[in-house]
Amino acid sequence: MESAGNAAETARTNAWLMKHAPRATPAAELSCEVCGQMPDPPKARLTAANVAVMLPIELLVHALVVETHLPYVAKVLVLTLTATVLVIWVAEPSAARILRGWLHAPALRRHRKLEAAPALWRARTVLQDQPGALEKVTGALARNGINILGIHVHPVPGGVLDEFVLSAPGAMDERELLAALHDGGGSRAHVWPTTALAMADGQTKALSLAARIADAPDELPLAVAELLGARIVPPSDVPGTAADDGTRLKIPTAWHGPVVFSRPGEPFTPAESARAHRLAELAEILAHKSATASPN
Repeated sequence: MESAGNAAETARTNAWLMKHAPRATPAAELSCEVCGQMPDPPKARLTAANVAVMLPIELLVHALVVETHLPYVAKVLVLTLTATVLVIWVAEPSAARILRGWLHAPALRRHRKLEAAPALWRARTVLQDQPGALEKVTGALARNGINILGIHVHPVPGGVLDEFVLSAPGAMDERELLAALHDGGGSRAHVWPTTALAMADGQTKALSLAARIADAPDELPLAVAELLGARIVPPSDVPGTAADDGTRLKIPTAWHGPVVFSRPGEPFTPAESARAHRLAELAEILAHKSATASPN
């Protein structure tokens, strides 16, 4: 009985919250987060709204003043002052408040289209290395309206690490993406917002950076950092490195000694490590050739 009572109380609370939840309004959707101001509405709509609100006021004031026995000049002054005050203090604020949704309808449509537009995400999850595992996770993503734009598979201890570039509905957040990956059998999943640059595959990016290193071998640390989306760890911080969790990568260089890269929360894959080491080998070969070709 007690649990049934608690359930009923919870249901009443949820119903009250839904009833009294703040509704999405033009002011809430379009107001600037810094100054709180809304964008200026189109001039044609603003003019139409002001005319619609001011016309009844003008007609009413004229009807009242014309019936009086005031002198002509007094009537003109009363009409002018009364209409001006009513327009400034009543008509314009009323138009801005009552017709706010109509005034800002074009901006609202654009804003909602942007919110509903697909968003790009990078995702990584570990799957079991067995038939049907990839089909299961892709099915879970498809059921949630998520489109797979790119995929790379990396063998790792305990299974395979699948790296995706995903196009998800704009309203979907990180928690929902992680839930979809989990429902598909993924474990140790991570997701990050990304851009269209993620569609450039790792091999193409590595070749572009290899051409950069061929021109200037000392660009190796910066090129590897760009390739991996990582940060170069200063030499003073390297001795204090904590237990290795796969988020730090060390590569050798011919002139500076080992260089350490860090990417917190996103362990380096074996393929990424191999690409970084191949770039280091290229830089070392080019540096050696340059040294032997220079005169003594």
